[in-house]
Amino acid sequence: MYAFIVDHSVSEQLRLAEVPEPVPAANELIVQVEAISLNYGELAFGVWHSPDGSVLGYDAAGTVIRGARDGSGPDVGTRVLTVGAAGGWAELRSVATDLVGVVPSGADVATMSAGGTAGATALRAVRKLGSVLAKRVLITGSSGGVGRFAVQLARRAGAHVVAATRDPEQDAELRALGAHEIVRHPADLDTPAAGVIDMVGGSHLQTSYTKLASGGTLVSVGHAAEAVAAFDYVAMFADPDARDRHDRTIVSLHLPAEIGLADDLCWLGREMAEGRLDPQVKRRGDWRDLHEAASLLINQKLHGKAVLTVRDPTTP
Repeated sequence: MYAFIVDHSVSEQLRLAEVPEPVPAANELIVQVEAISLNYGELAFGVWHSPDGSVLGYDAAGTVIRGARDGSGPDVGTRVLTVGAAGGWAELRSVATDLVGVVPSGADVATMSAGGTAGATALRAVRKLGSVLAKRVLITGSSGGVGRFAVQLARRAGAHVVAATRDPEQDAELRALGAHEIVRHPADLDTPAAGVIDMVGGSHLQTSYTKLASGGTLVSVGHAAEAVAAFDYVAMFADPDARDRHDRTIVSLHLPAEIGLADDLCWLGREMAEGRLDPQVKRRGDWRDLHEAASLLINQKLHGKAVLTVRDPTTP
């Protein structure tokens, strides 16, 4: 089969090559991949930190061609969306059945691929905040793939959503997705938030923490800033004159460490198929165009999701 593999000897760091077919464990099924979607994290960090020959790729959607030996998961012939720490950028993917969601009948499988990692990450992040009904929630990095899902899901959970983006050109789209307010930086938030979902890290993490109200929770999801989050110890203490600024919590979210994702992926698939959740697909193409799409995403010239159709690279 063909797959994109890491190759640090070429300028793009990735190349299409023939590789052995995956050998599934007892709890894994094999999917004939029809579409993949790209994520900033796998491109910005995964490629550079993976050895040559690695097959990366968080998100892939397609059809089950071999069921799991332990009897779990969807049957052969079922169209599915899948997530995983790697292995998605290939014609065949071996994936644990608890990382597989069923694609609703008639839904566009390429669109479904966009909702895997980004959608599940946003869903789990909003849950970690607890009830946000009638509460303010700040979302940093809101114009990215996870951020756009988070804005929609926090709004549906009843939150007053504040989206942080440094790009004014994203304001209209973020408002259309459900943002009540737009700020350029967490420092601009003038009223404490009950919750924060942070995709940026670095100085944003500390600043966002200082914007939490008493009992508030910050969910650290990403580190797009690629900078160290150095906390001044004073930031960890409440202002003596502000009784509502204590007992604040930071929790982390790393999707590959989460369990029981199958139900969430099925739910996300239904919501996208019914039009209640917009995956924000901004670019479509052939997987042979992966390098171009990846460059746009890495250079933050693509806001939203890129989905690529997988087909035999030996055919015209």
